[in-house]
Amino acid sequence: MTALASTTVANLRDLGGLPLADGRTVRPGLLLRAGQLDRMDPRTDPVVAALGIATIVDFRSTAERTDHPDRVPAGARLVVADALADTIAAAVARGGADDKPAAAQLKHVLSDPALAEEHLGGGRAQTLFAETYRALVSSGSARAAYRAFLLELTAPDAGPLLFHCTAGKDRTGWAATIVLTLLGASPRTVEAEYLAVNPAVRAAFEPLIAGFVAKGGDPEIAQAVIGVVPEYLATALAEVDAAYGSMEAYVRDGLGIPDAAVARLRTRLTQEA
Repeated sequence: MTALASTTVANLRDLGGLPLADGRTVRPGLLLRAGQLDRMDPRTDPVVAALGIATIVDFRSTAERTDHPDRVPAGARLVVADALADTIAAAVARGGADDKPAAAQLKHVLSDPALAEEHLGGGRAQTLFAETYRALVSSGSARAAYRAFLLELTAPDAGPLLFHCTAGKDRTGWAATIVLTLLGASPRTVEAEYLAVNPAVRAAFEPLIAGFVAKGGDPEIAQAVIGVVPEYLATALAEVDAAYGSMEAYVRDGLGIPDAAVARLRTRLTQEA
């Protein structure tokens, strides 16, 4: 994995180089992850320009995309894959817009300490994130989103693909977990890659966290919302095991990706170390 020092994209990372089974590694330059892309500018950012991005997959909600629309490089294709659409719709139907997943409204959650304490205090943040991660596996919108993501990656003419959400940690982290597991990464490697985004995410949101704490917000709530922890990932993996028995079965039966496409994915995205 290589963290890329982009001046216009937060938390930009190339998954290339990560170790896989049988001495292979992820092929560099083809699988990229990031936070939101509203500032991305290949004209002024040589790091981004050098990537040659062909496809962008955006896992964010309608509200997130409206507030901070992606800047798409010339010639690249944007694929909208709203992973939390069903979860957000269910929250709105209950009459609780503030109960939408924290992963989809980070800035809103951390703008009001009283609201954050009401909805996320007393350990509720961890509980809500666990529910979000289960939804990333089992909800209809999430399965459609990750199916669209994998179909782009397994297309015969696929080029460098960048996938992202707002912070690039939860929805994006689950996408990376799916692919790395299919490619043969060990659970230890998968978890390490998942957790490795924490410094970049916290740096990107540091002004927001500082303002939240300065207004009396609970630092533990801020860290639970901004960071990722092993327990969140373990919740999603447990949901996969309970519902499908394995990642391969989840991808085949839950996401509808045929085995031949997975085989293409492995051939294209791996190389000898």
